[in-house]
Amino acid sequence: MNEKSEIRERLMEVIGEEGCGVACEEADIFHDDEGWKIMLEGFMEPWKLGHTVAEAKQNIKEYAKMGFGLG
Repeated sequence: MNEKSEIRERLMEVIGEEGCGVACEEADIFHDDEGWKIMLEGFMEPWKLGHTVAEAKQNIKEYAKMGFGLG
């Protein structure tokens, strides 16, 4: 499994198919000079997830807890 797949899998684990559905499946997950980011449908800018896959997974969990359009 590649890093992008690991992040997408965590997104689906945390949010679930009902809470996320197509928006998560079609989310653009990418890595640039600032680290991992995710661009979800309906948002104007990507969310910063972290520099490592581990940070990205943890930040997805934190975003979900705060209810930032997830879950």
